[in-house]
Amino acid sequence: MSESSPQSAHHHHRKDAVQSVPTCVVTVSDTRTLETDTGGALVVEFLEGAGHAVVDRRIVPDEPDAIAAALAAALDLDGSRAVVFTGGTGVAPRDVTPDTVEPRLDRIVPGFGELFRLLSYEDIGSAAILSRAIAGICAGRVVFVVPGSRGAVRLAMEKLILPEIGHLAAEAVKTR
Repeated sequence: MSESSPQSAHHHHRKDAVQSVPTCVVTVSDTRTLETDTGGALVVEFLEGAGHAVVDRRIVPDEPDAIAAALAAALDLDGSRAVVFTGGTGVAPRDVTPDTVEPRLDRIVPGFGELFRLLSYEDIGSAAILSRAIAGICAGRVVFVVPGSRGAVRLAMEKLILPEIGHLAAEAVKTR
C-alpha cells in the first residue's frame, strides 16, 4: 500500500487518537433513576471497560432546558472530552433530545446517525427509522445522542462509539 493511499491516511489519524476519553453520561428520562437507568449504566460499563473515565453521570427530564443545562455542564466540566446522551431520541412529542442538542453543535457527524440506523435496521427492521440518533462536535468535545434501550446502547457503543471516540476526541479539539 502506498504512503498516499486513503488507508494509510486513515491509519495516520488513528495513531493520533486519544487513548482515554473522559466522558460525561446523561440519561434523558422522566421516569428513570440512577438505580433503574440500565441504559446509562451500560454506557458507563462500556466506557470504563475500554479505559475511558466517566467524569459525570446524571439523569435529566425530557425537557429542553434540562437537556441544554446538562450539555452546558458537561462542556464546562474540566477535563471532559465527550458527552453521551441516552434517551429521548424517538418521534414522540416528549422526545426532544436531538432537537435540543443539534442546534448547539458546531459540526454534525452525519455518518453516525446514518450508520446507527443501518445497523439498527439489521437488528430490528424498519422500526430503525424511528431513531433520531446523532453525533457532532461542540466546543471541542464529541457529543453522541443515542436511544436509551440497552440494545441500542450496546449497538452504538460496540459498533460506533468505542471504535471511534478516541479519534473523534483528537479531531474535536482542532475545531476549537
